[in-house]
Amino acid sequence: MNLNTNMTPFLEKIKNKKIILASNSPRRRELLRGLEIDFEVKAHPIDETVPADIPADYVAAYLSKLKAESYAEQLAEDEILITSDTVVIQEGHILGKPHSDQEAFDMIKSLSGTTHKVMTAVTIVDKGKRTTLEDETLVTFRFLSEEEIWHYVKNYGPFDKAGGYGIQEWIGFVGVSRIEGSYYTVMGFPVHLIYEELKKW
Repeated sequence: MNLNTNMTPFLEKIKNKKIILASNSPRRRELLRGLEIDFEVKAHPIDETVPADIPADYVAAYLSKLKAESYAEQLAEDEILITSDTVVIQEGHILGKPHSDQEAFDMIKSLSGTTHKVMTAVTIVDKGKRTTLEDETLVTFRFLSEEEIWHYVKNYGPFDKAGGYGIQEWIGFVGVSRIEGSYYTVMGFPVHLIYEELKKW
């Protein structure tokens, strides 16, 4: 049994549990580690096809739950699973992860000078309980020049990021003029909500 040995005293209730993060995201690993939680990473690809009739605001929660379901049957009694998903929504439409330089450029260009919504959902599961948390943040970009956008795309290759950008990278430093909500929700992991939820477990 691989139990947590470096657990913050505020999370004493789960000190005998093994935390599993089902995500390959280095940002989520970094943020969960910041809660002073020992955990292991287990991640396998799943079909993330979303039914066409699901509104954009519900997609993050749908995918977070879908990821959890793919692992739930494998959980042991002493394990807690955490899954997450983030979507960038502009005018009711989801901007996914870009597949090329041009697609990343076009996404960021469309966000330039506008305000969009970022929604992140987290599902926490053990053998007897399951809960899904949701959070949203509004992000405003100043007007970005084409040269600035291309600099970011060419140097940072944001192909693993919803909306084609990472707020914690250069584009966020120079381009984001305002956020309303949690910065960590935009990064893809609302750690304040996760911490409060784990305190209840």
